Amino acid sequence: MDEATARVLREALGHTRATNWDSVRTPHLFMGLLAAPDSGVFKWAGKLGADLPGLLDQFRDLFHQPNAEPVPPLLLNREFLSDNVIRLLRDAYGRAYDCGRGIVTPMDLLITLFTTPNSIVAECFERIGVTAAKLTELAVLAEKDVPAK
Repeated sequence: MDEATARVLREALGHTRATNWDSVRTPHLFMGLLAAPDSGVFKWAGKLGADLPGLLDQFRDLFHQPNAEPVPPLLLNREFLSDNVIRLLRDAYGRAYDCGRGIVTPMDLLITLFTTPNSIVAECFERIGVTAAKLTELAVLAEKDVPAK
């Protein structure tokens, strides 16, 4: 994975702690993308007409567990990643490989978040009338607008 993706994962871990969860879940991965956006995520947000800090606040509030036990120290180890996050990381790697890249980018994570069946992140958007297909379409368009590294 590239440095931008590593930054996203570190942010996801921080948001896991901040929302009082004991493992990184897919919404935390999305929060990491919003907190450490690369140019592709910025482009996607622009196409969606979304305010990244505002969207991050909404997701953080939505997934905050106020009455949870204090969170023990978390690390980016397999034991602190939900099964869905592990599956998503594998699928994002598969997408990167299919695109001819050996590294996972934040856009691989974002697009995989929206194309994963039963995605809680996509479901949150669907509740306000934005389909997973539309989110994916905008992300793919944003990815094409960003020059390859």
